[in-house]
Amino acid sequence: MSRHQSYGKANTGMKKRNVLKRFERVDVLKKLGKWEEGKNTKVTGLPKTPAS
Repeated sequence: MSRHQSYGKANTGMKKRNVLKRFERVDVLKKLGKWEEGKNTKVTGLPKTPAS
């Protein structure tokens, strides 16, 4: 019996996400120099960052 085509290919790879998780956004902010370790502790209100 064959697989249904809705299951897709096994080796399609991951698609690029256009939304960053919080730890990814913090990493980007650190690279841009906009994150201070002791000062920025809020969970909400992080500035938008380019998803690279």
